[in-house]
Amino acid sequence: MCNTTPPGTPGEAHDRFAEAAAFHGHVCPGLATGYRAAEIALSRLCSGRSEDEELVTIAETDACGVDAIQVLTGCTAGKGNLLFKDHGKHAFTFINRRTGAAVRVAANPSFDVDSLDPDLAPLRARVMQGQATDAEQAEFHERANRIVEAILEAPAEDLFIIREVDIEIPERARIFSSVPCAKCGEMTAESRVRVEDGKFVCYACSEEYSRRG
Repeated sequence: MCNTTPPGTPGEAHDRFAEAAAFHGHVCPGLATGYRAAEIALSRLCSGRSEDEELVTIAETDACGVDAIQVLTGCTAGKGNLLFKDHGKHAFTFINRRTGAAVRVAANPSFDVDSLDPDLAPLRARVMQGQATDAEQAEFHERANRIVEAILEAPAEDLFIIREVDIEIPERARIFSSVPCAKCGEMTAESRVRVEDGKFVCYACSEEYSRRG
C-alpha cells in the first residue's frame, strides 16, 4: 500500500480543497472531513481520480463531506460508483477495482470537533435559524474556518480510524431500458417499476400494499 502522504504539493492540495468548496457552495468542517478522508484513501490505494468506475466509494452518510469525496475521487452518484448506506456515520469505504484493495476511513471518536470550540454550536444554531446579527455571522465563519484549518492539518490517525478491509467489489453500474408508466406516462427504468393489474407502474404512482398495522 502507498503511504499516507497526500499526493501533490501543499499548493495543489489547497487548490483541490478550494475546488471542493466551490462545488459544495461553502467551507465547513464536514466538507473538510470528507476531503481528508478522500485524500487519505487515494494515497492508501495508490490511485488518482477515477475517470470512470476505477474507484468505488461506499458512504455511510449523505452529509457535507460526500461532496468533497465526489470532487477528489471521481466517485459520483451519476456514474454509479458512489453508493450510499444510510447508517448515519462519517465512515467511508474506498475500493480500487484494478487492485482489489479497499480501505475504510471512519471518524475517530477521540477527535471531537465540538471540543475544538465549545462556543461554536450555539452560535451555529443562531445562524442556521436566521437569528444571528451580521457580527455574529462573521464570528461564526471565522470560528468555523479555524476548525476547518485544524481538520486539514491534523494527523490522519487523529482524525480517523483507518483500516484495510476485505470486501466484495460491487458490480459496475448497469444501464436499463426504460418503459412508460401506465399511470403518469413518464419513462421509467425497467428496474424501478412495479406491476399492477398486469401493467408497469413507476414507484411514485404505485400503491403500497401492506396488511401490517
